[in-house]
Amino acid sequence: MRTFIYMVRHGDSPKKGNERTRGLTEKGKLDAQRITDVLKDEGINLVISSPYTRSILTVEPLAKQIGQEVLVVEDFKERIFSAEDERMSDKDLFPLLEKSYLDPNFALDNGETNTDCQKRAVKVLKELLNTYIGKKVVIGTHGLVMTLMMGYYDSNYDLTFLHSTSKPDIYRMEFNGQELVEINRLW
Repeated sequence: MRTFIYMVRHGDSPKKGNERTRGLTEKGKLDAQRITDVLKDEGINLVISSPYTRSILTVEPLAKQIGQEVLVVEDFKERIFSAEDERMSDKDLFPLLEKSYLDPNFALDNGETNTDCQKRAVKVLKELLNTYIGKKVVIGTHGLVMTLMMGYYDSNYDLTFLHSTSKPDIYRMEFNGQELVEINRLW
């Protein structure tokens, strides 16, 4: 029986602010409604999100449309780069991403590695695949953790892919049991 996981990368958010609590820009809010429009006929059964506000707000309109609450899952949060709660600038982030893909066990002090982030997120994804067999599940997530989850199943989802994604973005992953069948971009 096929199970579908819809990876929804959050919409545009302010460039400054707390990682957990930053919301969406006006564009991000409009795009959240567009995501609902794209997914409204997919037959979604469940909407899950990272605990970060921007991810929840991106998938919340869809959850409301199907008459459900967003189920928040801590382990779908973005990779932790450091103990700082403030957003890291792209100028600082991009070299860290390069290092992290060259060495998946690289981390700053008090940060996590790509390997650790992938393990925590894929563990929950596998549990979802066992629990919601034959269902269609939306996961509100972030660029890097989404890429790491997808990359676990197919190595073509790498740093180059991450840089090609948009905010927001939607990828439908089709599974047969725990085996990935295909991935299609819907955005």
